[in-house]
Amino acid sequence: MINTTLCYIEQEGKYLLLHRIKKQNDINKDKWIGIGGKFEENESPEDCIKREALEETGLSIHPIYRGIVTFISDGMNETEFMHLFTATEFSGKLKDCDEGVLEWLPKKKLLELPHWDGDIIFLALLESDVPFFSLKLTYKGSTLTEAILNGKVVNYQNFQQKFIGIPER
Repeated sequence: MINTTLCYIEQEGKYLLLHRIKKQNDINKDKWIGIGGKFEENESPEDCIKREALEETGLSIHPIYRGIVTFISDGMNETEFMHLFTATEFSGKLKDCDEGVLEWLPKKKLLELPHWDGDIIFLALLESDVPFFSLKLTYKGSTLTEAILNGKVVNYQNFQQKFIGIPER
């Protein structure tokens, strides 16, 4: 089992997104995602996301823990537990990232860019200020085959419509 973190840093209706184009053998290759990575020994979820944000972006963040996402995929050897955060408070100067290209993009622009289908589910939940949640996403290859939110099966397309309809903050 793998523990990872992911954070969507927000500013003026935009997310700081990472276009994963620099690493070889990257399950996220060519996709646009938030900031984060794998836990190191003795780290809490908050410790991990603060370290990852600083390493990847040069920014010190004040993360808000929003949910946990369980990933099951035939392309991974282990189940992944991704601890999901947002941050609107941060300091520092943005730097180049050795894993990809960082860019501030309007939130809904993500729909037009390569991303994992399940990302839209948790992004819609984040934008709707849903309380802490548990989301299980199952993939075959890059195809989302099942999504379970707080123990109930949900339809990806419903969340895509919700995400499209959410006003910008």
